[in-house]
Amino acid sequence: MNDFGSESYKPSDAEPFMNERQREYFRRKLIAWRESILAESRDTLNALQHESENHPDIADRASSETDRAIELRARDRQRKLISKIESALSRIEEGSYGYCVETGDPISLRRLDARPIATLSVEAQERHERREKIYRDD
Repeated sequence: MNDFGSESYKPSDAEPFMNERQREYFRRKLIAWRESILAESRDTLNALQHESENHPDIADRASSETDRAIELRARDRQRKLISKIESALSRIEEGSYGYCVETGDPISLRRLDARPIATLSVEAQERHERREKIYRDD
């Protein structure tokens, strides 16, 4: 049996970048994240379906509608996140995962561990955010 499933494994800079073990580590991390989001979405959907629609008090009804709108916005953000997770899983399969889409340089393992859907290195992300701020401030 391989040791990909080892809970104690953490990718290290001492090993070759994006070797099979690292790719499998990130693949499993991304799949677990996706499954967690999907489970949370199912729970929310069930809660929304079972919530009573007929609130006699207008304030209760307004509060319920506000809660529902907030939940639906959160679900939409999570739908977009799942799309990014799927994209990262595709990049793992094609061999481009872990490399900056702007520079082609490796993205640090610490960054990938913290944000496994990252597509930019820290430096490229900072450049991107500076450019965005300049255009926003104009």
